[in-house]
Amino acid sequence: MRIPPNVMPALVTPFTATGELNEAAHRHNLATLQARGCLGFLVAGSTGEGPYLEAGERRRLLSAARDELGSDPFLLGGIVGESVRQAMAQVAELTEGGADAVLVVTPTSMARGNHPAVIQYYIDVATASPLPVYLYSVPRVTGYEIPVEAVVTLATHPNIFGMKDSGARPVRIKEIARRLDDPFLMFAGASIALAPSMAAGGYGAINASGNYASELISELVAASAVLHADAEEHQARLTTIVKEVESFGLPGTKAAANARGLHAGFPRRPLLPLSADDAASVGTLVAGLGG
Repeated sequence: MRIPPNVMPALVTPFTATGELNEAAHRHNLATLQARGCLGFLVAGSTGEGPYLEAGERRRLLSAARDELGSDPFLLGGIVGESVRQAMAQVAELTEGGADAVLVVTPTSMARGNHPAVIQYYIDVATASPLPVYLYSVPRVTGYEIPVEAVVTLATHPNIFGMKDSGARPVRIKEIARRLDDPFLMFAGASIALAPSMAAGGYGAINASGNYASELISELVAASAVLHADAEEHQARLTTIVKEVESFGLPGTKAAANARGLHAGFPRRPLLPLSADDAASVGTLVAGLGG
């Protein structure tokens, strides 16, 4: 298993105004972020509008990324399946596209709250997957937070190596780290709780804000690793920006990414792009990042 870098942007997926996948823009975004120092990417995650991706599009996104970046960058592919069959079809696409591992969101449409079913879902996917598996809990999107006890149970599976936790509760990361002897890589998904998550035992960050604030996130994670006071200063700055950008939802993230030189394109309907005024406000907010 390849060890992932500790900072990976949760990459946006660019679509045209008519909802077609824009591969040229996708390649531009990858190359731009790589030039800013990013060593890995989450492709087709929730920020990448994973629930809206159609059959074959995960393969296209991963293949384009691998072709553009070469073999060195770590590519994590997002899985959004409500059944094991759906998940494994997506795993097959990501495998063919050249992903290094998969990030599997909790199934929730019919299994929400059914902890034994969720645990068995992950066991089935991890057992069948040819790629390493990472768990993904994002309660703000799914309305379900995988329990710590379930995480501890799943961490014993030989093909489950870590987790992205976007619940913004560092106490969970601390408890999981306390209860596991073997290395289990915990990524913080909530930008507003990144510094305390790292202090609680987190391995790194996979964030939507990585599309427009990758340099600041890298500085924050590096400072956290040595318990430097700068981590709190970086966190305060990141929180101020992220709260405003994320108040507009995913379209806000795309507007911020555009303002930082990415070609984020349109969101796929039913999501709507920001108004010109709101996009300008977001652009002003992120203008000083990376400078």
